[in-house]
Amino acid sequence: MDRGGNVIAELEADHREVEQIFQQIEAQPVGDRRRWELADELTREFVRHSVAEEMHLYPAVREYVEEGAMLADKELADHARVERMLKDLEDLNADDPRFNDLVAKLRLEVASHVRDEESRLFPKLAASCTPQKLDELGEFVRRSKETAPTRPHPSMPTTPPVSKLLAPGVGMVDRLRDALRRRRGEGLNSQGERRQPHLPLRSH
Repeated sequence: MDRGGNVIAELEADHREVEQIFQQIEAQPVGDRRRWELADELTREFVRHSVAEEMHLYPAVREYVEEGAMLADKELADHARVERMLKDLEDLNADDPRFNDLVAKLRLEVASHVRDEESRLFPKLAASCTPQKLDELGEFVRRSKETAPTRPHPSMPTTPPVSKLLAPGVGMVDRLRDALRRRRGEGLNSQGERRQPHLPLRSH
C-alpha cells in the first residue's frame, strides 16, 4: 500500500490495511492455519500503528485541538481494549472455538475506533494544524513504526515521554519474538494445530 504524505493519509492507509487483513481472515476456511498467520499479521500491524499514534498523534491532538485531551483519552481507551483482546488472541490455535469469536469482536471494536478517528478526530486535527505540521507528524509516525513494538503490551505506558523511551527497546524484543512465532507457525498443520512433536518455541 502506498505510503507518504501527512499524518492523516498515513494513518488512514494503516486503517485500510487492517481492514483488508480482517477480510482475508474471514475469507479463509474455519480452523485453517492461514487464519492464525493472518491474525498474527493483524496483531503486528495494529500494535505498530497504535504505538505510533500514542507517541505522535495524540500528543498533537492534546496540544492543538479544542478539547483534545478528552478525544485523546477516548482513543487511548479504545487501544487498551483492542490490545487486551489481541493479547488473548496471541496463543489461540485457529481451531479453538474462542478464536473466531474473538476475531469477530476485534473487528467490531477496531471498526468503531476507525470510524471515530476518521469522522471526528482527523477532521478536527486537520482544521487545527498547518499542512506543514501534518506533514511533519506523518514523517514522525512513519519513523516510529520502524522500531515500534509489534506485540500487545497492555501495561506499557502509552503517553510520552516514557513511551518514546521504551518503545524502541520493546520493539527489538518483539521482533525476536516474531521470528520465534513464525518458526512456531511452521510447526502447525493446516488446521492451525501443532504437529507432533510440537516445537518448544512458544513465546511468553
